[in-house]
Amino acid sequence: MNSQFALVTGLHWGAVAFYVIATICAASGIIFANSRLERYGMYSAIPGLVLHGIALLVWWRMVGHGPYMDRFEILSSNAWVMLALFLLATRFYPRLRSAAIAVFPATFFLVALGLFFRPEIKNLPASYRGFWLILHIIFYKISFAATLIAVTFSLFYLISTGSRPRRYSYLPGPDVMDLYAYRFAGFSFTFWVIGMLAGSIWAYQSLNMFWSWEPVQIWSLVTWVVFGLYLHMRRFYGWAGRKAAWLYIFCFLLAVFSLFVTP
Repeated sequence: MNSQFALVTGLHWGAVAFYVIATICAASGIIFANSRLERYGMYSAIPGLVLHGIALLVWWRMVGHGPYMDRFEILSSNAWVMLALFLLATRFYPRLRSAAIAVFPATFFLVALGLFFRPEIKNLPASYRGFWLILHIIFYKISFAATLIAVTFSLFYLISTGSRPRRYSYLPGPDVMDLYAYRFAGFSFTFWVIGMLAGSIWAYQSLNMFWSWEPVQIWSLVTWVVFGLYLHMRRFYGWAGRKAAWLYIFCFLLAVFSLFVTP
């Protein structure tokens, strides 16, 4: 067992090393307009993602359940899903690569933070093995990953349209960043509500009730409503630019509180 713990830890730190290299290369390439360095950064993230995925699979086999019980598992799997979604998105939308300057460091920070929580094996109750619970968790992880990418573009928009916009000329145009923030926000909203519905079905199967008004459910609903408000204001009232960016940052903070702070 100790050797397996060491293997999981070593694979995670190996992934962190690749993520750090990817961050340095991508950031240097984006800031100094060096396309070769930018490509090296993107390529360096791939072996990190592979090592990270192997670590999660080994851990899954060790504990007998998916990576969604303790802080280590949650942070590590969230980081993996976020990076996988980002790399997949950049395959189809190359202009998204500029977000690597924030996504890559966020990934290795989440993984490293998870390791400091000390991985522990916890017994999983029978009710936590349901199909709908797994869907609930997967959709929430995808939603959070999209939220982080959207908030990255919202922050970039605020920075690039601030008092010294010329210093951030390496970023995409403000209209492009605003559009990508909007699109990923819609993606996040969709998967958030699907995750809520899957969680309600799981709760009914396990507890014979769709909704119990516990803090985690209340805050999840509040977060979804605020996400919907953001999309509604943009779609029907023409909100865009800085005020939309600030509103989405608030949405992101609500999502973090809902997923990681509420009991």
